Amino acid sequence: MSELDRAADAIDSGALVVYPTETVYGLAADALEPEAVDRVFEVKGRDRSKPLSFAVPSVPSALRYVRATDRERRFMATFLPGPVTVLCRRREAVPDELTAGRDRVGVRVPDHPLALRLCERASTPITATSANVSGRASARKLSDLDPEIREAAEVVLEGGETAGTESTVVDVSSETIHRRGAQADEIDAWLEDS
Repeated sequence: MSELDRAADAIDSGALVVYPTETVYGLAADALEPEAVDRVFEVKGRDRSKPLSFAVPSVPSALRYVRATDRERRFMATFLPGPVTVLCRRREAVPDELTAGRDRVGVRVPDHPLALRLCERASTPITATSANVSGRASARKLSDLDPEIREAAEVVLEGGETAGTESTVVDVSSETIHRRGAQADEIDAWLEDS
C-alpha cells in the first residue's frame, strides 16, 4: 500500500495526517467528523473560537459543501487551485466544530500535486490548517515539524520544502481580506474590478 493510500485510510478512520501544500505543511483530518476536527484543535492547542478551513480536490467538489454565489464561483474559478482560502456559506454537512459555529467556512483547493492526490483519495473534505502548534512557526519542511504534531499524526507525507507563504483568506461577499498572504495584490485587483 502506498503512503498516499495509508494517509487516505488514516483520514477515513478519524486519524491525523501531515501533508505538504504549496504554502506550508498542513494537518489533515476528516473535516466533516466532529471528533476528528476536535483532535486537530487539541493537537495544535488552537483556540476553538478560531475556525478551520477544509480542502477538496476541485471547485465542483467544494460546491457540494458550500453555497456559493455567482461572484464567489467566478472568484474560485479564477484563483483555485491556488494559495487562497475562500469563505463561503456552509451547507448542513459541515459541522459547527469546524467553523466555530459560524455560518461561513473557508475552502481550499491546494495547488500541490501531493495535496490534491490526498484530497482525491480521502472520501471526505480534509482539514486545511498548518501542521504546527498554535503560536509557533509553520513547517516548511518536515524537519521543522513540532514533535507534538509528528507524534500525533498517523502518517506524515514527505513533499520536500514548501514555499512558506500562507494562503490569503478572503470573503468575496464582503470584499474583505482576513489574512494577506500569497496573491493578495491580485485578489485586491480582482475584488475592485469584478
